[in-house]
Amino acid sequence: MPHQIAQKRLSRTDGHRKALLRNMCTSFFLHEKIETTSTKAKEVSKIAERLITTARRGDLHSRRQIAEYLLDPRVVKKLVEQIAPTYKDRTGGYTRITKTRVRPGDAAELSMLELVK
Repeated sequence: MPHQIAQKRLSRTDGHRKALLRNMCTSFFLHEKIETTSTKAKEVSKIAERLITTARRGDLHSRRQIAEYLLDPRVVKKLVEQIAPTYKDRTGGYTRITKTRVRPGDAAELSMLELVK
């Protein structure tokens, strides 16, 4: 029985899961909200919260750490210069997950992941 697993496997291999989460985080910061399954939304939310906390420092080292994870340099710039400063006084809870609907094809529960204003 596996104990203390840090993240869900999402029925994917390690490389596929990492690529999926990086793509979703990049899209999330680009559009500031995404609709996805509830399980994926929870995983992306964990990563996004850590990235915003890192971006709040705003120094070169934090930019490089964020650029290592996100795929688009424009998104890194947007995160550090536009998104992170709005959360300067907030200690956490930068994202909100709202359940939206059930997908007709496979009855998966979908949720909207968005930044808290």
